[in-house]
Amino acid sequence: MKKRNTLMRLLAHVFNTPWHVRRHFPKAALHRIEQAIAASEKTHDGEIRFVVEGDLHPLAILQGISPRDRAIALFSQLGIWDTEQNNGVLIYLLMADHDVEILADRGINHHLGQHGWEHICRTMQSRFRQGQFEEGVIDAISEIGKSLQQYYPATPEDKNELPNKPIVL
Repeated sequence: MKKRNTLMRLLAHVFNTPWHVRRHFPKAALHRIEQAIAASEKTHDGEIRFVVEGDLHPLAILQGISPRDRAIALFSQLGIWDTEQNNGVLIYLLMADHDVEILADRGINHHLGQHGWEHICRTMQSRFRQGQFEEGVIDAISEIGKSLQQYYPATPEDKNELPNKPIVL
């Protein structure tokens, strides 16, 4: 059974093309997501990053790399863990797996916990099933922003520690 799941996943990743990502996230949508992140970050001292990846390399699939494993690697590579107040949040979407992962640094995760992130993920996935990809991401940014605002309200000394521009891999 596991081999079949790996084979099906491998096929899903092999046949996922850059067009799939561009279809759901054209340049204009990515620009609006960037604006939503910037607007959100004006209300709190947290940092939000959005990464969408179409597929993983076939070797990664054969090695059993999960979407969560990939999100953890990106969380580290992008320095989201290294914000001054430990309040960085990654929204990661792996299109071929139809998977959303939200990872948060220990500062904000302490307040919201896994249950809060899972609720936002489920809401995003619901919007995605309706074909509302941009809206699902912007809604998630808004919800994450509300939590960050509650625990890390904006201060005059806040600086933008991470880029707001979405990353497409």
